[in-house]
Amino acid sequence: MSDFAALGLPEDLVRAVHERGYTTPTPVQRQAIPVVLEGRDVIAGAQTGTGKTAAFTLPMLALLKRTPPAPRRLPRALILTPTRELAAQVEESVRHYGRHSGLRSLVMFGGVGINPQIEGLKRGIDILVATPGRLLDHLQQRTVDLSKIEMLVLDEADRMLDMGFIRDIRRVLAVLPKQRQNLLFSATFPSEIKELAASLLDDPAEVEIARQGTTAAQIAQEVVLVDRNRKKELLVHLFETRRWTQALVFTRTKHLANRLAEHLDKHGISALAIHGNKSQTARTRALTEFKSGRLQALVATDIAARGIDINELPQVVNFELPMVAEDYVHRIGRTARAGATGSACSLVCVDEHRLLDAIERLTRQRFERQVVAGYAPDPNQRPEPIETGRGQRGGGRGAQGQSQGHAHQHQRNAVDGNRRQPQGTGNPGGNRRPAHANGSRSRQRAG
Repeated sequence: MSDFAALGLPEDLVRAVHERGYTTPTPVQRQAIPVVLEGRDVIAGAQTGTGKTAAFTLPMLALLKRTPPAPRRLPRALILTPTRELAAQVEESVRHYGRHSGLRSLVMFGGVGINPQIEGLKRGIDILVATPGRLLDHLQQRTVDLSKIEMLVLDEADRMLDMGFIRDIRRVLAVLPKQRQNLLFSATFPSEIKELAASLLDDPAEVEIARQGTTAAQIAQEVVLVDRNRKKELLVHLFETRRWTQALVFTRTKHLANRLAEHLDKHGISALAIHGNKSQTARTRALTEFKSGRLQALVATDIAARGIDINELPQVVNFELPMVAEDYVHRIGRTARAGATGSACSLVCVDEHRLLDAIERLTRQRFERQVVAGYAPDPNQRPEPIETGRGQRGGGRGAQGQSQGHAHQHQRNAVDGNRRQPQGTGNPGGNRRPAHANGSRSRQRAG
């Protein structure tokens, strides 16, 4: 018997998994799939690259298959994601795993025309993958009916909170049936996530693969010290001397992402930038070219990089350290996915020493400070405030907590094309699970 079949998945799903080249479940899949199949609510903590998408899409498909769709085919499962790229990636997985099931799916996000999405809804679907902003657009226009939702997944819940989507999530929850199964996946668990889970989930099964703040053991991490005004020069040098063929490079701001991509391109390193100000067409083209190997460098901001899933990505570069330490874990998790190996190189100037200290505290590891010959930093250089975009400054000599606050405020620009205002948390509304055909007990609790 296949390892996946042993988890309780039907033959057609197991076949689709094998067709994608997977034969052995990852730890999060081993733990999550059986309890989701039981109809239980689940809260899962797993670092990026652990196979979490299959951990909820496979049992979701299995449960939906047990009950044929009604003549008027309305969505029965809803997956909310923070970004366009992640939504597209998740829906692609749903389509592939469900290719033999007869179930239909649709992805909706902003930045593209709404009419094709409306037409797709009219044709009838079983699984809807959406970003909160565009889903609210459909709800306001009454082009989507969520009255038959049996399963809800919040994917990368911590990032949705960071981006200010909590009120949007509450508005979506308010129109969903109270009786449903809820799955919450998050890489980290700040207090807001714990509050959300407590109000959303009913006696959830807990799946914890890696403690908060851990990084994959297969990632070789290094810190290279350099002056702030020589980072671009050093990055070109590293591409040339280390013969990097494919690297995902992170910056803090969209403006710098554009300038850095242009700089690399002028020095013979094919590069494009991807961030929230780029059109969806431009973002898709850049990601496609990078995945195909035609680009050596994809320069990205944190928000735009969520959902980027590239098989065997060898190199991640932190051109600038993130203002929020947890984002370091997300960034370098783009490499060494699903058991592969990879490298993460951080270029650190004197302005970023406080940020580096925060990352070391979070990950509970000490990075050896290295210097590349010819690029040693000036020991007399003093730290300066860090520009985080929109005239906001943090880091340097400022308090780390203040820097993180600025960073979160700056991130609260919706990347699905709908501007969101900073939100508080609060009770997100009702929930509960469906009475699946397996006879699992349903519960209902007022929201």
